[in-house]
Amino acid sequence: MIDVVELTAKLIQCPTVTPREAGALKLIGKLFENTDFKIHSIDRGGISNLFLRWGEKNLPTLGFSGHIDVVPPGNLAKWEYEPFSGKIVGNVLFGRGAVDMKSAVAAFCLAAIKYSKKSQPDFSIALMITGDEEGEAKDGTQAILDWMTDNDQRIDHCIVGEPTCPKTFGEVMKIGRKGSMTCTFKITGKQGHSAYPHLAINPINAAMELLNHLIRTELDNGSKFFEPSTLVITSISANNNTNNVIPSEVTTSINIRFNDNHTSDQLTQKIKKLSQEISNKTKTHVDLDFRVSGEPFYTEPTNLAKLVKQSVKKITGVEPAFSTSGGTSDARFIYKKCPVVEFGLVGEKMHSINESVEISQIFELEEIYLDLINEHARHFKNSF
Repeated sequence: MIDVVELTAKLIQCPTVTPREAGALKLIGKLFENTDFKIHSIDRGGISNLFLRWGEKNLPTLGFSGHIDVVPPGNLAKWEYEPFSGKIVGNVLFGRGAVDMKSAVAAFCLAAIKYSKKSQPDFSIALMITGDEEGEAKDGTQAILDWMTDNDQRIDHCIVGEPTCPKTFGEVMKIGRKGSMTCTFKITGKQGHSAYPHLAINPINAAMELLNHLIRTELDNGSKFFEPSTLVITSISANNNTNNVIPSEVTTSINIRFNDNHTSDQLTQKIKKLSQEISNKTKTHVDLDFRVSGEPFYTEPTNLAKLVKQSVKKITGVEPAFSTSGGTSDARFIYKKCPVVEFGLVGEKMHSINESVEISQIFELEEIYLDLINEHARHFKNSF
């Protein structure tokens, strides 16, 4: 059977920039052809996804989740090796997706196959592989979960293979993530000559007052499992290249990464109230647009998290810390269905020019996932 590094390299050679499948899922499907896994293709909105199950769907189920889509490579001239070559140099595998996250997909696929060939299916393994995580994430994992609901597909616990370790392999596992919400303000005033500001209504002044209030407001001091929520200004534009004109409108955006002290609805209402106050005070009109990428969530660090920690320490010798830091991932969808923990490679080079990973880490990741399957099977038998 192909080894995990060879499989990762072959997946990297499929240029799966969202939403392209580029043969990656076909390669995975072929890998499972002569196994006892049932293979389901789930396509929605031009996105291709796979769901694979070993064992009956009514049995206690351990799931793995990952994505094969990647971000664009950027400036090709700056890459030391072609980004979709899967080039191996010494102990390092280069290529877009090497870290985020084709190595993890290869690792849990091969770990699942190895376990299935040595064991009887008295519990079940489910693999969810999506092509839409780096994009809008509407037709990837969400499509798989919708299909699972429609087809009575069970999943009791899930491991997401996102890169979780900042510097050292094994040092961090995720038991939750902050929520993410973006708000765009379109503030309309009255255009005029910059020499006669009293005849105009400057929307930039209103925007500055609004933004100053937002960034100076402390959202919270953190919670049991989360660091404090953050708010940052991400853009501001008046689309005005003329120095003697006060523009009629300005558009600005903020992004909030919020912990479990808040919900997106609560934050939305606070922002609406503040915007109306600024609008009344400055005689401007404020239009709001909200986009929520996910609510905050966490998995209590009990059975599932303890088993992950145990397997990571057994293979790497490093005891991982529990964390809820970082951006959003597809775990934000899966937590609604079952407890979810994330563990994967060192993420320092993900999305970067010359994205790369040490080959030894990929082999160890496969070992960790295989050990997790074994441990979960043993615990499931004892009514985990």
